[in-house]
Amino acid sequence: MDISEIIIAGDTPGVEWRLPVFRFKGTKPEAPRTYIQAALHANELPGTALLHFLLERLRQAESEGGILGDITVVPQANPIGAAQLHFGELQGRFDLGTRTNFNRDFPLIALGERPSLVENIDRHSAVDRLKRHLLSMALGAELVLDLHCDDEGLQYAYVDETFWPEASDLAAALDMQAVFLSDGESSAFEEAVAHAWKHESAGERRTSLPGRLSVTVELRGTRDVYPEMARKDAEGLYRFLAGRGVVAAENHPLPAFGVVAPLNNIEIIRAPEAGAILFHRDVGESVKAGELLATIIARPGMADGALEVRAPQDGLIVTRVSTRFARRRADLMKIACGEPSRAVRKPGTLEA
Repeated sequence: MDISEIIIAGDTPGVEWRLPVFRFKGTKPEAPRTYIQAALHANELPGTALLHFLLERLRQAESEGGILGDITVVPQANPIGAAQLHFGELQGRFDLGTRTNFNRDFPLIALGERPSLVENIDRHSAVDRLKRHLLSMALGAELVLDLHCDDEGLQYAYVDETFWPEASDLAAALDMQAVFLSDGESSAFEEAVAHAWKHESAGERRTSLPGRLSVTVELRGTRDVYPEMARKDAEGLYRFLAGRGVVAAENHPLPAFGVVAPLNNIEIIRAPEAGAILFHRDVGESVKAGELLATIIARPGMADGALEVRAPQDGLIVTRVSTRFARRRADLMKIACGEPSRAVRKPGTLEA
């Protein structure tokens, strides 16, 4: 295993960021190359915990000659966000300087333009340099996994329709309970990778990418950072790598996975007014149309002060917010449904 650092100079004097990168050299040139990163949203740490235990497993495999394909692992992909504390709270989702989501605005380029990502890189801001280094490393692989988590949620993933159903092996290996099929229309990291593959050269658009995968994995909620849970997820990810021929291991039957829903079938439940949130249903529960999901106490003590929020259709509650106060129209839950939502959805991922 080789450990190196990418040094990113800050935008003010005397500041720099260090990005540790772990690399394993495979013994079979024909085996898939893999890139895995975690904590691009720096306050989402289940993936960092998973990769700590996966790296331990990979070191063992390396000592036994079991690394078949090249593997690159970045356990903490956003040192800039990890340093952003505001009044004691880690602000790892948005760059405080530009108010931009760290998982948006990745360059949308053709694969043949990959060298341009790091050419004259010093003319870009620190955040853009970080994004360009991450994307450049990922485009050297065939399998790309970006590990995130939700507020409170099940194990699920955003998978571009181009990679489905081939990606069902990842869903099964990580014991996911839901898969959201995305349309690849945003500038998020995993979609920027897929964009480059689809446009391997200028003017080209491929609709089939066999053997490739770029995916966002949502590892439950922000507080689901426990040793046994991380070890279990690491073993699941190792089983996925074994099934794809990246590492040597016995192949075991994979469990079935849960709900598969296009993004148009995701009901985003929003608060009708600001107030305290009383949830009546939890993640992982199936609900019927009209069932009570939450009560918003908008005007405490008033006879008409409590507002009911009900399910628009049958579905599975995949996520809910961890806060218990909502602003007007704030997200409360995501429900995966069998039918399209009647709410208008912008192209791309579900939230900024």
